[in-house]
Amino acid sequence: MASSTVLLPPHHYLNDGFGVKSWLLTRDHKRIALLYLAGVTFFFFLGGAFAVMIRLELATPAADLMSDDTYNKMFTMHGVMMVFFFLIPAIPGVLGNFFIPIMIGAKDLAFPRLNLLSWYIFVIGASFTTYAAITGGLDTGWTFYTPFSTASSTSAVVPAALGIFINGFSGILTGLNFIVTIHRMRAPGLTWFRLPLFVWSHYATSLIMVLGTPVLAITIVLVAAERVFQFGIFDPTRGGDPVLFQHLFWFYSHPAVYIMVLPAMGVISELVAAFCRKPVFGYTFVAFASLGIAVLGFLVWGHHMFVAGQSVYAAMVFSILSFLVAIPSAVKVFNWTATMYKGSISWETPMLYAIGFIGLFTIGGLTGLFLAAIGLDVHVTDTYFIVAHFHYIMVGGTIMAYLGGLHYWWPKIAGRTYNELLAKVSAAIIFFGFNLTFFPQFIVGYLGMPRRYHTYPPEFQVLNVLSSAGASLLGIGYLLPMAYLGWSLRYGKLVGPNPWGAVGLEWTTTSPPPTENFHQMPVVTWDAYEYPTRVEGHVA
Repeated sequence: MASSTVLLPPHHYLNDGFGVKSWLLTRDHKRIALLYLAGVTFFFFLGGAFAVMIRLELATPAADLMSDDTYNKMFTMHGVMMVFFFLIPAIPGVLGNFFIPIMIGAKDLAFPRLNLLSWYIFVIGASFTTYAAITGGLDTGWTFYTPFSTASSTSAVVPAALGIFINGFSGILTGLNFIVTIHRMRAPGLTWFRLPLFVWSHYATSLIMVLGTPVLAITIVLVAAERVFQFGIFDPTRGGDPVLFQHLFWFYSHPAVYIMVLPAMGVISELVAAFCRKPVFGYTFVAFASLGIAVLGFLVWGHHMFVAGQSVYAAMVFSILSFLVAIPSAVKVFNWTATMYKGSISWETPMLYAIGFIGLFTIGGLTGLFLAAIGLDVHVTDTYFIVAHFHYIMVGGTIMAYLGGLHYWWPKIAGRTYNELLAKVSAAIIFFGFNLTFFPQFIVGYLGMPRRYHTYPPEFQVLNVLSSAGASLLGIGYLLPMAYLGWSLRYGKLVGPNPWGAVGLEWTTTSPPPTENFHQMPVVTWDAYEYPTRVEGHVA
């Protein structure tokens, strides 16, 4: 990474007041992004702490560490914290909030007050769910399946559900803000097909947030109503239907997978173009693939329910649609690969994360096709095969892209570099630790080890010990960036506007950006990713 000897610009968003009040009442999208960064980092490590307890228990076949009830709470709280309070808000809340206005040449998001409100709603919702964890935990599984959540569970279902319900409004406000901003606040000359693919992916994600999240919200309300007032909505003894809950939950929660992974795909498009010094191959196809994923994602929820009693004909339709939704994802992977072909690849830390994402996401996507095949899905349903597949998509995909994007844009956020050697070591540890953790779970799952059990046959112990050892490596890999990125805030080398030699409006302003992002309104006269003509004159 090239660095500059220039001083930080005299006025930028970080020195607009240092008091707590100036941060908690800020309307600057960049500061709100850093508030999100603090929040999602806390819940990432809180969810990770629950994962540590799970892997410690599974290191031996017997229940040596905790009771079955406590184990139920461990995997439930791990899933709830990671899905709702890290994976969904991480990239939109941090990277999207910080960079979408800058990438389109705007001074801020369209609704700054709503943006701040979305963060407060996130904190309030997370507080209710954290309260549930402190006061006995939740044991229903992160999916809140009935009748566990409505009748049989004696755990803190209502406060946990209330927290997730409240948190949903944070996503709705963020999605609405992004949609209006992208439509109405682009710089002169920045047409739709000059937009960075990062912006396209967030636009598609925002559509899912606005259209899908209310379905989850009303579903959670119905669960709470049945639990508190004994209504017969999902309880068959009162005339309800437990399968109805699964339809409502997965109608939102499968598109929610794309809320997590679509922004990650946008990050990877930026990284591949920047570190291969080439325009993204098939830019238009990649842009429309984001919209295609958003649309088709609403049509495949039934593949989570092949063993839930739906008709054979419905299962066949959902199976076909599930194969179809893989096409736009494959378009992106093939186009990234074509972009790298004969590119001038620079093996900096963000590119290592991009390569890791492509490999891990491809494995996750291919195993997803196994689950779209009804016969195979019936065999591996509720086994560790599902756990491995989900984590290859979410952890191997979303978190790898999040860390790649954080490293790529960190010089712009902080105005300083980080230790490149430590960053590369961390990326390698995460990649190898991740595969050691989750690849054995494909094997034990296919062999029949059910998920959510804290005891298992002794013949599975070797693979579970490997998985627990990999989780230890993974934890080290995740802790390292906290150390060297925190160190860089004070001791990192100062950088100029464009340390990577990248293109895009965010690299034309100072590092860190001024409060209003640009000293004068930019005018865009070039297409997205015009590397051959624009890189030569970059400021390093």
